[in-house]
Amino acid sequence: MSSSVRRRALRAGTVAAVAAAAALVGAAPALAHVTAQPGTAEQGSYSVVSLRVPTESDTAGTVKLQVTLSTDHPITSVRTAPQAGWTAAMTKTPLNPPVDVDGRTVTEAISAVTWTADPGVRIGPGEFADFPLSLGPLPTGIDRLVLPTVQTYDDGEVVAWDQQPAADGSEPERPAPVVTLTPASDGEQAAPVVLASAGSAPGSGTDTTARWLGGAGLLVGALGLGFGAGAVLRGRRGAGTGS
Repeated sequence: MSSSVRRRALRAGTVAAVAAAAALVGAAPALAHVTAQPGTAEQGSYSVVSLRVPTESDTAGTVKLQVTLSTDHPITSVRTAPQAGWTAAMTKTPLNPPVDVDGRTVTEAISAVTWTADPGVRIGPGEFADFPLSLGPLPTGIDRLVLPTVQTYDDGEVVAWDQQPAADGSEPERPAPVVTLTPASDGEQAAPVVLASAGSAPGSGTDTTARWLGGAGLLVGALGLGFGAGAVLRGRRGAGTGS
């Protein structure tokens, strides 16, 4: 194999590795914003929606989170899950007019949920945490549930994730978490959800998704280089046999 052929083989392996790694990174979910997980739920159902909260700061940690629930489409059942090192508090707002739920008149609803970290607890730089909420029944008259959220850091910075989705589909700078509401299947309503556990403990989990993608990218890169090197070695063996 000539030197030019060997160089082309090495370049091809390197380009393939870089392209594969770029594809993996491009497919990664954006973790910089506060988001709702999962992003869809059925209208009229009881669902668990988790607020995924990453810490963007390189020096400060998240110590408080507050999410607002609209009373224009009130959710009458709101429950939090136990979170080690965090205290949850709910704000109730009178409903005028009251709403009827299964023959029962409901005169007030939860309008906000606030999680506050205990002393010494935070979601540190490079970490994220999930804050699950059991919500229901979800509204039936709208196609999305917007959950404006305020994130507070231990250095005093306050970040409001409260901007509505843009009409043209573009993402605003500080988008509010959104759950897309789909029509209920066959008109059936899901049973109330009982939370069995708190899931990942805030402040204790690192961004495992980013770490996994980084490792996968390195692996793909190594495989690409290996293919290129293998082509060179096979060429050398073939040249030696033919001489």
